[in-house]
Amino acid sequence: MYDPTDPRASLAPSKPGSTRNEPAFPATYARFYQSQPQERGPGVDSWIVRGQTFVVVYSEAKGEQVFERVGQPDEYVLLIPDSATEAIVEANGARTEIAGNSITFVAPGDSRIILPAGGQVIRLFTEAASDLIAKASNAATYETSNAAIPKLKPWPAPRDGFRVRSYSLDVPPEPGRFGRIYRGSTFMVNYLEPKNGPRDPSMLSPHHHEDFEQCSLALSGEYIHHLRWPWTTNIAHWRNDEHEHCASPSVAIIPPPAIHTSQAMGQGINQLVDIFCPPRADFSAKPGWVLNADDYPLPDEPGAIETQS
Repeated sequence: MYDPTDPRASLAPSKPGSTRNEPAFPATYARFYQSQPQERGPGVDSWIVRGQTFVVVYSEAKGEQVFERVGQPDEYVLLIPDSATEAIVEANGARTEIAGNSITFVAPGDSRIILPAGGQVIRLFTEAASDLIAKASNAATYETSNAAIPKLKPWPAPRDGFRVRSYSLDVPPEPGRFGRIYRGSTFMVNYLEPKNGPRDPSMLSPHHHEDFEQCSLALSGEYIHHLRWPWTTNIAHWRNDEHEHCASPSVAIIPPPAIHTSQAMGQGINQLVDIFCPPRADFSAKPGWVLNADDYPLPDEPGAIETQS
């Protein structure tokens, strides 16, 4: 349910909410600002939270730090929100300088992210990063999988092969386009336009997803995540509505088929980033919405090379 002025109103209508006769799968709210990090080392703290197909690693670093992956089986994502934070990514035998306020897709295999002067970074990995999945603060939530979510199948490899690809987030809004969407072979990231002040409570956007999770990363400001689960025939499976206040930094992981909307509440800048694994077909089908679509083919495009699942 979108307001007519919302670009998402032009998407195809969602199917009715699932009526699976099984317990409703819970949401996760990870408030990094009031919880202990899952990894702590000299000068760096990292908070780790997972969804069914992915894991988010949020790190705050002081001084020079190095984040290394050995034998990473698939492409992963580096987000650097602050324009003053710089990085160097070494992968596939190449060394790439990365500016701040950017999103970077890192090739599979061995790689290193070097922060010469520290900063705030977010890394996104699929469930293939089993070492990180095991450390997630909400690992117990996924001891039983959500049956509504299919097995992860990566999208095709980039047109000219895997390498480090970095894109600036400094992209002006455009009428009819929703946020700033970037797509790789494993993730889609929508760096939403920042909101100054609280969201108009008469202009919310309750909606649901039938078979994928939404991960909403709050980088600044405050939000209330409103969730409602469809009823099934078994009252024992029902869940109460949730109206969870989350400041920043934090992550909300919203399971299908929960009806949900996020309401910005902060008096200053409210910045939310929506994360999907694998990418969304409906967003990808909208001309001009995916800003790096020329680099990554769709699954049904001629000549698209499938990645390993």
